[in-house]
Amino acid sequence: MAIVTFVLGNSGSGKSYSMHNLDPKHCAMINVMGKRLPFRGGNNIRSVNADNAYWINENLPAFKCPIVVIDDFQYIMANEFMRGVTDEGGGNSVFQRFNRIGQNAWNILTTAINNMGPDQRVYILSHIEETDGKTKIKTMGKMLDDKIVLEGMVTIVLQTTIRNGENFFMTKNDGTTTVKTPHEMFNSELIPNDLNAVDDAICDFYGIEKTQKQQAQTA
Repeated sequence: MAIVTFVLGNSGSGKSYSMHNLDPKHCAMINVMGKRLPFRGGNNIRSVNADNAYWINENLPAFKCPIVVIDDFQYIMANEFMRGVTDEGGGNSVFQRFNRIGQNAWNILTTAINNMGPDQRVYILSHIEETDGKTKIKTMGKMLDDKIVLEGMVTIVLQTTIRNGENFFMTKNDGTTTVKTPHEMFNSELIPNDLNAVDDAICDFYGIEKTQKQQAQTA
């Protein structure tokens, strides 16, 4: 099973930009919305545009590079919902559609990622929503909100924040987020929004050798 990290935040808060120091030879991206990355050289990162959950579930284990980023994860769910808004049927079919959307997101975090290598790192970038004064990953429907806590399925959850005009990741929960990181993985409650530095910290913490970290394979 790959090591999964959620990177959560509002639009424009630095999630996609955090990829700017990743070595394009050692990573690949599933670009859910097909957007251009917001930094020079972003087009050098190997990328496939895909928002179909079934395709992602089937093909994610075939990505053999050390680092895989799924950008705009929430739109996997939202796009599937929007494509079905004109479907005919009663409340039953709508209920089934929400359940299917929830199951597809769950499958990505279980079946697909379970079939990846144990030293691979998957970074899931997603928007947040506020519920009862607390921010969490943005989802679709009650199945995910009531039955499953997506953040509970991973060990590392970072969230973007902007302080004095600078972009950071939060590494410690202040009671209003779902942020969490293993004890002593990071030395500060705020770190630069740099996925390459995050990846270095994760590899160091879990004892992934540098040669393994830099091993470039075809995605």
